Amino acid sequence: MRSPVIVILSSSASENAARIQQAIGGDVHGLATRVAGADVSFAGTKAHLQSLFKDRTPIIAVMAAGAVIRLLAPVLDDKHAEPPVIAVADDGSAVVPLLGGHRGANDLARRVGEALGVVAAVTTAGDVKFGVALDAPPDGYTLSNPEHAKAFMAAVVAGAYVQIDGDASWLLASDLPIANDAKHRIVVTHQIVEGDAKTLVYHPKQLVVGIGCERECAVEEVQTLVQDVLAKNHVAKQSVAGVCSIDLKADEAAISEAARMLGVPFRVFDAATLEAQTPRLKNPSDIVFAEVGCHGVAEGAALAAVGVQGHLLVEKTKSKRATCAVAQAPDVITEMPGRARGTLFVVGIGPGSKEWRSPQVTRMVGEATDLVGYSLYLDLLGGLADDKTRHDFALGKEEDRVRHAMELAGQGKTVALVCSGDAGIYAMATLVYELIAKDGVSDAAKRIEVINAPGISALQAAAARAGAPLGNDFCTISLSDLLTPWADIQRRVRAAGEGDFVIAFYNPVSKRRRTQLAWARDELLRHRPANTPVVLATNLGRDGEAVRVVPLADLQVDDV
Repeated sequence: MRSPVIVILSSSASENAARIQQAIGGDVHGLATRVAGADVSFAGTKAHLQSLFKDRTPIIAVMAAGAVIRLLAPVLDDKHAEPPVIAVADDGSAVVPLLGGHRGANDLARRVGEALGVVAAVTTAGDVKFGVALDAPPDGYTLSNPEHAKAFMAAVVAGAYVQIDGDASWLLASDLPIANDAKHRIVVTHQIVEGDAKTLVYHPKQLVVGIGCERECAVEEVQTLVQDVLAKNHVAKQSVAGVCSIDLKADEAAISEAARMLGVPFRVFDAATLEAQTPRLKNPSDIVFAEVGCHGVAEGAALAAVGVQGHLLVEKTKSKRATCAVAQAPDVITEMPGRARGTLFVVGIGPGSKEWRSPQVTRMVGEATDLVGYSLYLDLLGGLADDKTRHDFALGKEEDRVRHAMELAGQGKTVALVCSGDAGIYAMATLVYELIAKDGVSDAAKRIEVINAPGISALQAAAARAGAPLGNDFCTISLSDLLTPWADIQRRVRAAGEGDFVIAFYNPVSKRRRTQLAWARDELLRHRPANTPVVLATNLGRDGEAVRVVPLADLQVDDV
């Protein structure tokens, strides 16, 4: 479940919001006119709540339940897709799950209740009477026919008995009325079984799909192979807990896409771990050993994932360029073993204001286990950086910080490389790809998934403060000659002046560089009027913001 948002409308709710946030995480969103110091401020309660709901964000609203219902009523649509919505009394005396009870709201309400020292008012019939929600099974189980759960549960609440086929200790531990000859049946199996109004089918996530393939194998070939293997062996894809392979294939798109197709994690093992599975393989191969250092990738990876008590359910099956096998664990798998591929989020947080940070960036930072960046940028994240492992770097250590972030991701971690402005404009995104291209990082770091998130750049923020100077053709030029020869910079400034571009100068001066901006001013005066406006913007969106406009002829280096 995504991190929840705690919505408050008054400063009196701040203390309870802080207690909830400390217990379960998430950001506090406060009404701008009444709440100071919230992680995010909003102007209109109705629009903000509806926007969060449409975005499927779990909502903990510290406000009257009736108000929440009225505000969200116009956007209620698919009950199977709606996020959890909880109402909390302003004084913390009551916690009520309003929507999405069996999609996390009941459990979330209980956690909020524990944080506030009250009992959550869970009202769903199954939870209350039998201590179990049949349409919300525990981790490791999937209900294959949720459309029949309501009728099935209604019958049981009305007095029907239940027969249970398969291993399901969580059902046996409930207060469901169980009888071996009951007409209503619950089936727990990894096989494909059709359910109906009298038969609920649960698939335990006990299976792991192992995949091997040639480099750059077609995505369609691997997906078709996996689908065929599952179908021919009557295996329900809902019972697949993960996809595994050798670490050399961590960046293989075909295998990643097969995992995405099944909606499960992708994990890898090193060759030594797979080679240890050789005595258990049904189809060991000396050719595979010569290639990658183990006698079997598909079977070996699947068996490594299910452990010594697991067994091979489906032997290796071949297509032209890929292999697939399936292994079964003795119990459900709630946490996949092996190493994740590793993900690097390259995020731009904007000039620093929370309001200028995109929801995508906020989500990525929230998902990250580790944050890497210049200390000031990490500080600007505020509470969003709480409970994250910080890796602070000084200004000027750009390549070191990028390499460190990539190596962390190469260990299987989810890392956010935090940049100001937009990560692709005079920031770290370019360095990531340069290090991959020139072999500047380990093999594991080169196989990570890199996802870039755009941010609001300083030039956009400055332009917005000044009016609309970028409404026509414009360019950006960095005056720093650390990486670009000064002669090249001069040529670009001259060309921009001759082309009558609006120019955004980055890195205009430093303690060492005091002459470049003066040269640029003098060169531009050859092409522009003396009264051409120059916008000087500092600390945009942060405390100490200053924006002023001076004529080009009056621009002084010491003013910047």
